[in-house]
Amino acid sequence: MREFKKSSKLDNVLYDVRGPVVEEAARMEAAGASILKLNIGNPAPFGFRTPDEVVFDMSRQLKDCEGYSDAKGLYSARKAIMQYSQIKGLPNVDIDHIYTGNGVSELINLSMSALLNDGDEILIPSPDYPLWTACATLAGGKPVHYLCDEQSDWYPDLADMRAKITPKTKAIVIINPNNPTGALYPHEILEQIVDLAREFGLILFSDEIYDRLVFDDQEHVSIASLAPDLFCVTFSGLSKSHMIAGYRIGWMVLSGNKALAKDYIEGLNMLSNMRLCSNVPAQSIVQTALWGHQSVHDYVIPGGRVYEQREFIYKALNDIPGITCVKPQAAFYAFPKIDVKKFNIKDDEQFALDLLREKKVLLIHGGGFNWHEPDHFRVVYLPRIEVLQECTNKLADFLSRYQQH
Repeated sequence: MREFKKSSKLDNVLYDVRGPVVEEAARMEAAGASILKLNIGNPAPFGFRTPDEVVFDMSRQLKDCEGYSDAKGLYSARKAIMQYSQIKGLPNVDIDHIYTGNGVSELINLSMSALLNDGDEILIPSPDYPLWTACATLAGGKPVHYLCDEQSDWYPDLADMRAKITPKTKAIVIINPNNPTGALYPHEILEQIVDLAREFGLILFSDEIYDRLVFDDQEHVSIASLAPDLFCVTFSGLSKSHMIAGYRIGWMVLSGNKALAKDYIEGLNMLSNMRLCSNVPAQSIVQTALWGHQSVHDYVIPGGRVYEQREFIYKALNDIPGITCVKPQAAFYAFPKIDVKKFNIKDDEQFALDLLREKKVLLIHGGGFNWHEPDHFRVVYLPRIEVLQECTNKLADFLSRYQQH
């Protein structure tokens, strides 16, 4: 019998939602182990519930959500997104250039597939949200990773970014607020990235899914608001900043100088039409979620759950000998550094597996985010403080005698 194998297009795609560490955790759970999970940014298991108003509004609208919507989305959803984009200062935004999707993930894939030819290059941060790298690769492009600088609060290294631009470069991706570092990029950094894109004629793709999860009275700035003369694509949704994960509703907004991208926009329309439309019931809650009571605000101020968990995890990680951590300014992730010489770490995935097997704590190693040194891991600090304390106590005990073999 003929054996069927996966497409060769997947040979260089490194993105794997599960991976060896998560697979091992699943095996251990199946055998009866209780795993402490700090690996995935899914708010629901940690008690962050969809606002009652949103659930109510969806239930009232379900009878009107049968059948396909316009391929780009419901008018009411796109109108609400347009108004939100205008408040954020995005220039030249209109309903016809707003696309809803089954989460931002679908739209990242669509946007890369419509743009990249074989060998085209696209600048993506390191560390990154790995779906960007995977989708660019699957589309036939070449992801080129520019460094984010831990010594500068994880801001993009502009000199490294400039050095990696070639005639084949088509676009720059930024993730702001950042996953996995928790960085929030200041206005001056964004201006410098805009200047680079302007100098070399590049598209700006900005993943802003965490834009309302910002601490310390800081303000998130959409990079597109600084680039009216450039073509920009801005991504956001309800999963993170609104704690409405699982409903699968995200969007992308085209702004700025769209005349530069007429043919690309035609490609986006083709791919959007091919999938008919995104989840219509989920689209029906966009207006309520964007413009109703913003419960997330209560989480990120002093005394709020996410704020206090951020304060705890930052101190607890830095109190562990051999661990240092830059304080996150947004989202709900930290990306601590581990002293590889102290612990003889050569393989960060093996470190994560060793911790999992001995202490039943699940983390994702830095290599899972296209970070090319074995000296980081990501922590999701959505669990309550008592769970975070148990995890960091176990990590400290593990590291007190760990040496990688």
